[in-house]
Amino acid sequence: MLAVISNCWALLFGMALIMLGNGLEATLLGVRGAKEGFGTTVIGLIMSCYYIGLIVGCIFVPKMVGRVGHIRTFGALASLASTSILLQAIFVHPAVWSLMRLVTGFAFAGLFIVAESWLNEAADNDSRGQLLSFYMLITLGGKAGGQMLLNLAPPSGVELFVLISLLVSLAVVPILLSATRAPQFDVMEKVSVLQLYRVSPLGIFGVLVTGMSLGANGMGAVYATDIGMSVKDVSFFMGTLIMGGFLFQYPLGWLSDRIGRRKVIVFCCVGGAITSFFAMGFSGEGLALFAIVATVGGLSMPLYSLCTTHTNDYLTPTQMVAASGTLVLLSSAGAAIGSLVTALAMELFSPHAFYGSIGIMLTTVAVFALWRSTQRADVDSEDMGDFVVLAASPLSASLNPDVNQEEIEAAVDENAEVINTSLEELINDLENPDDTRSTED
Repeated sequence: MLAVISNCWALLFGMALIMLGNGLEATLLGVRGAKEGFGTTVIGLIMSCYYIGLIVGCIFVPKMVGRVGHIRTFGALASLASTSILLQAIFVHPAVWSLMRLVTGFAFAGLFIVAESWLNEAADNDSRGQLLSFYMLITLGGKAGGQMLLNLAPPSGVELFVLISLLVSLAVVPILLSATRAPQFDVMEKVSVLQLYRVSPLGIFGVLVTGMSLGANGMGAVYATDIGMSVKDVSFFMGTLIMGGFLFQYPLGWLSDRIGRRKVIVFCCVGGAITSFFAMGFSGEGLALFAIVATVGGLSMPLYSLCTTHTNDYLTPTQMVAASGTLVLLSSAGAAIGSLVTALAMELFSPHAFYGSIGIMLTTVAVFALWRSTQRADVDSEDMGDFVVLAASPLSASLNPDVNQEEIEAAVDENAEVINTSLEELINDLENPDDTRSTED
């Protein structure tokens, strides 16, 4: 494992710099937009544009890589991201910010796809799971650390925008100097949302709605600013929200391996909803406030991985990679909706609707999961794969230790349509349990 990390240190270091900038930018725009008087709904729209850009990037960047290669694509997208961030500092206007936020989302989607394909090339089947864990540590840790950078300069100036641009630009240097051999890049055929829903209704519904809750979390900086927090407190508020999600990931995943995904999903949603509704009327501050925020983040943010793993319990490794692109697009669409819906609720009612929106979203998933438990029994523990923390990016599933890379490459070489064929057979098994062994949801 150490040998793999040492070979990838420049790539991982570059990704850490990118995530520092990514985490800082979202919070900076929320705080600066609130101080500029943009309006909560307008800021929500700006935040939504990032996720729309992610969707567009996930669709078009793989085609770009196929035409011009990894290195040119990575360099071009890093330059695009760096430029779009600087333009936000120069033109402080909602329309410009919305357009540049969309461009940033497109660029970051591409950076994730290219970087993860390099990581996947560097890993073997024995080290893939550990490398994924280390990658997630860097991704979430970098995003949380970016919140602390908010204290380095006033949000009203251009310094923090320049800092984000520098972080993204510097990240390119070690990555491009070390990643000398471009990895093989195969674009897998995606499966439809309807196909996946018929295989795992809870997994698909959960990914969409918990994506909405992740988008709602992005409005946290606006909420903290609106209730009068200082810049320092806003950075700690957002950092605590993200770190709560990071710290709860593995304990909840370990629990889901033993008592079942659905039970843990219900527990997270009910607990997160109760905490969110309680936070709406909480007027305290200090450690008590941050404990509540950490709990909300800790119970809501791991739900993407839980719902994705729940879906993967019904899929073969080849199908997992094909399905991952659909799940990412679904989560990003949910996040775009969640940001805007939460912003509208905060403007119509009060800033505390930030918590209320998250609570309602989690309640919806809990009710759906309880209803699904009346339709089919949970998956037997011996039939489940191990819980894996996955990033909401198309190629993170390739680092899943359950995925045998040789099997994936063989499937691509034969024909990607085998994925749809095997899914159709699985759906037929679910609809006609008497014809074959029953697969439970």
